[in-house]
Amino acid sequence: MTTPKDGVIENTHPLNLVADGPDTERIPLYEVYMRMAEELAKRSTCARLQVGTVVTDARMENVLAIGYNGNATGLPNRCDSTVPGNCGCIHSEVNALVKAPGSVKDKVVFVTNSPCVMCAKLMINSGVTHVFYRSAYRDPSGGELLTSAGVIPVHYDQWKDAWR
Repeated sequence: MTTPKDGVIENTHPLNLVADGPDTERIPLYEVYMRMAEELAKRSTCARLQVGTVVTDARMENVLAIGYNGNATGLPNRCDSTVPGNCGCIHSEVNALVKAPGSVKDKVVFVTNSPCVMCAKLMINSGVTHVFYRSAYRDPSGGELLTSAGVIPVHYDQWKDAWR
């Protein structure tokens, strides 16, 4: 039986499946990228929810793009509206995926909050295979859509307080 290397059962990413059990000697690379996304979220100018995203290749050897939510380049660094869902900020996933090369297949996304439906659709069309997220977004529809399209969402919070 194959055991996930990082101990997170939902993490079926091929690099996480090993025959000899969990490796708790070092911080999992998944956690490293998740923490990078958390640091990027600190640059967000959204008043309601700060989100960060890291996009890697399938083997997680290269960071393809980064993003955080906020207004468009050159516009004021603030929300257009205080109404939830209508703040006018570009989502971090969008900011990252528009920078990621379209020719790279099987991308892996690390995002601080699970994606909304529109971001999930963009991930599906961008060739994303796995989406690791720290916290669930208020609407679970994005994660449900990912699953229905064969993209694997992974709630990744088991290691958030380890190796600090």
